[in-house]
Amino acid sequence: MFAFSVFDIESLSMFDFVRKHTKIMMGLMFLLIIPSFVLFGIDGYNRFREKGDAVAKVDGLEITQAEWDVAHKNEVERVRESMPSIDVKLLDSPEARYATLERLVRDRVLAAAAGKLNLITSDVRLARDLQQNPTIAGLRRPDGSLDVDRYRQLVGSQGMTPEMFEAQVRADLSSRQVMMGLSGSGFTPLAQADVALNAFFEKREVQVARFAAADFAGKVTLTDADLEAYYKRNEAMFQAAEQASIEYVVLDLDTIKKTLVINEQDLKAYYDQNAARLGGQEERRASHILIAAPKSASAAERQKARAKADELLAAARKAPESFADLARKNSQDTGSAPNGGDLDFFARGAMVKAFEDTAFALKKGEISDVVETEFGYHIIRLTDIKAPKARSFEDMRDQLEADLKKQQAQRKFAEVADTFTNSVYEQSDSLKPVAERLKLEIKTAANLTRTPAPGTTGVLAHPKFLTAIFAPDAVDKKRNTEAVETAANQLVSGRIVQYTPARTKPFAEVKDIVRTRLVAERGAELARKEGESKLAAWRANPAGADLPAAVVVSRDQTQQQPTKLIEAALRANAASLPAFAGVDLGAQGYAVVRVNKIVPREAATEAAKRQNLSQYSQLWSTAESQAYFNLLKERFKTQILVAKPATGAGGAQSVAIQ
Repeated sequence: MFAFSVFDIESLSMFDFVRKHTKIMMGLMFLLIIPSFVLFGIDGYNRFREKGDAVAKVDGLEITQAEWDVAHKNEVERVRESMPSIDVKLLDSPEARYATLERLVRDRVLAAAAGKLNLITSDVRLARDLQQNPTIAGLRRPDGSLDVDRYRQLVGSQGMTPEMFEAQVRADLSSRQVMMGLSGSGFTPLAQADVALNAFFEKREVQVARFAAADFAGKVTLTDADLEAYYKRNEAMFQAAEQASIEYVVLDLDTIKKTLVINEQDLKAYYDQNAARLGGQEERRASHILIAAPKSASAAERQKARAKADELLAAARKAPESFADLARKNSQDTGSAPNGGDLDFFARGAMVKAFEDTAFALKKGEISDVVETEFGYHIIRLTDIKAPKARSFEDMRDQLEADLKKQQAQRKFAEVADTFTNSVYEQSDSLKPVAERLKLEIKTAANLTRTPAPGTTGVLAHPKFLTAIFAPDAVDKKRNTEAVETAANQLVSGRIVQYTPARTKPFAEVKDIVRTRLVAERGAELARKEGESKLAAWRANPAGADLPAAVVVSRDQTQQQPTKLIEAALRANAASLPAFAGVDLGAQGYAVVRVNKIVPREAATEAAKRQNLSQYSQLWSTAESQAYFNLLKERFKTQILVAKPATGAGGAQSVAIQ
């Protein structure tokens, strides 16, 4: 197998944790989608480090708000490019932004550890990684050599020189070594796995009586005095946040692009320079015969494999039409041998270098000499060539214009940004001058609060901009905010038009809400008292328990029962069954569960056993890696200085078991 890819695996330890923390897993999936190596220019990196408050610290070094913003902007763009249909709101949510910060912190911790452990990436390892990079592979000429000018243009668009880019790749490779030794050495004894898996999949027969809070709502009687007393005890629940109606202007690349006009001569010159790259890559189809001989094999074994390859080469050249049969009978590449050695079409960058260079040097129908790679000895037969379809200037005109506008807008942004920053400060009583000068649209927003409303995205959800809008100077004097950097190549300034301070809503305004909340609270209390009463009676007289029909539950078959109830049933002492447990479900009410017996786990198929063992081993290995990473965080005094977004709220729940 010769296609290369890098998988950055993130998961959580143990099946039970995964089941109970679905939202955390969603956050980790987001981390999986986004590659850990975030490309942004070194010059830009240094410039942004000078701006913004610290949002995290690792080994005494700060991660600033600006760095966080830039990293998230770049990661969002990457995800959108790879998944165009993804909902952008998911990418710009507080949870997604926090996931980016956690990724930045993780990268900094691993980089610090790599430095302390003297983990150095050799020139050979760096060269191999760059050769396998699909983006760089796309910059190769038909003869296989690298187009250095296009390479410089690629890394230059990120604000880097080739030396800077390669230094970042080297640092990233060194960081990966920190965890590789631990993650690759995990081992789970079969006996240990069986104990854990049997406990996880254990089933119990239960009977459940539910006392829903809603069923007791009709028994709740409230007076106006009760409502007013509840309102006074909980005034904080009935606060109207401060609000502002604002106008604001945004300067970004899209704004600049609208002012640019690309002339025909520049478009045609760009087409001449990039037609081959934009038109696609040449692909080749080949079949091969592999005689395996890994580098770890002895000299005698490799010599024997080479002799076998020479023998097959002679046979193939004597009868080229028999190549497929020779591959089926002799090739040790189990993936392609059944297909006569066919590898289908591939472009440059998909195969190891020696194999690729040979395949792209052959003519259609030719058979190569014996080719040595890290996998062994190959005999290659080129079966087809798929040349990229040439696209005319007119076909590519829109794409060419978009590319040129993007490049020119990036170059122009710096000078326009200075004008924007100075204008909103020097003429702070209005946004009209800067809007007219730079041809910006003055936008408006009503009822803006310090905390973005659910679903709000873009600059109106950005914490730095909201902080600036509600700063004393902006509130009291209605002045323009400073130019706030809300993303890479994006500045925004706003001013308050109308301001309403925070206040406690009057009782008359929220009376219905007060009633609803107090009824729910009292109903849950009545449900709990009724449930506790039944629990005591049934424990005293189990035969008199009036319970629904029994069902069999387990962690993976909950029968739509609440998680707390399943936990209570599985924690009941198996030595004294039947057993009763009471479960406080908070706002949902109360439940009583009777555990009758343990139901043996069904025998799994061999395939299921292997799958479960593999998953358990992987999760156990990940748990060990996570524990090691947590130790590294402590060692390097890691701090995240911003609050983690709330993923949901719930009242305290208790479980009584006997």
